[in-house]
Amino acid sequence: MKQHAYSILMLCGLALLSGCASDDETELRTWMAELRTTIKPKITPIEEPKQFTPAEYGLDGSLDPFEAMRLTQALKRDSNSSAVNSALITPELARRKEPLESYPLDAIHMVGSMNKNSVPIALIKVDKLLYQVRVGNHLGQNYGLVTKVSETSVQLREIVQDPSGDWIERPATLDLQEGPEGKK
Repeated sequence: MKQHAYSILMLCGLALLSGCASDDETELRTWMAELRTTIKPKITPIEEPKQFTPAEYGLDGSLDPFEAMRLTQALKRDSNSSAVNSALITPELARRKEPLESYPLDAIHMVGSMNKNSVPIALIKVDKLLYQVRVGNHLGQNYGLVTKVSETSVQLREIVQDPSGDWIERPATLDLQEGPEGKK
């Protein structure tokens, strides 16, 4: 009897559950179909491309940019500037590099100075090593030449390329580091 009651209860539960299920999917599909028919997307037409009309080159008494004399003058002017330009960098490329030229200037720190035989010497620290630098030494990756050593700074002349590619001289300064590196 218990088993018979249990199966009746199960059948009633299934009947209730099937009765609760509605046909929402068909309602949804009909609603979507109605919307598709009523709503039309707005499509803006693409503009016609503008017609290109080439301009005709006329001499009209103006100078010809392709005249042989003009080209020769321009080439001569460029060669003179490159000769001056190369005169600045050529001696730097011919000499042997010094150890401090393999480090960028921002990795080099001046930690002190001293006089040795009345010649001012800067104490430079790089990678926990201490170097003595005098006027005429090179340091930094831009062909930096030490031009003056004082108690508080080292002045350099660097050779760098400007945006147009020409080599120019630029002054730079290494100041004495007053922080914990300078006190060691």
